[in-house]
Amino acid sequence: MAGAKRGLSGLQREVLALYRQCLREVRKKPEVRDLFLWNEFDKFITVDKRDFSVVEHLLRKGRRQLETYSSPSIKDVMR
Repeated sequence: MAGAKRGLSGLQREVLALYRQCLREVRKKPEVRDLFLWNEFDKFITVDKRDFSVVEHLLRKGRRQLETYSSPSIKDVMR
């Protein structure tokens, strides 16, 4: 019998919510590719999920970037 499935922590939910928001925003920008978004999240795949200060910092940084990229005047977000 399989063990009980554990729910996501609050920070994990926040990261997933940010990722979903980013995916929605990418669809609005015809010049942007999903690869850019994937690369941005993949850079920090090795961050320990228990390193709360780093995860919170990256969430704040990601939200700021999303706010910037959400501007209608921004057409391309590639490096």
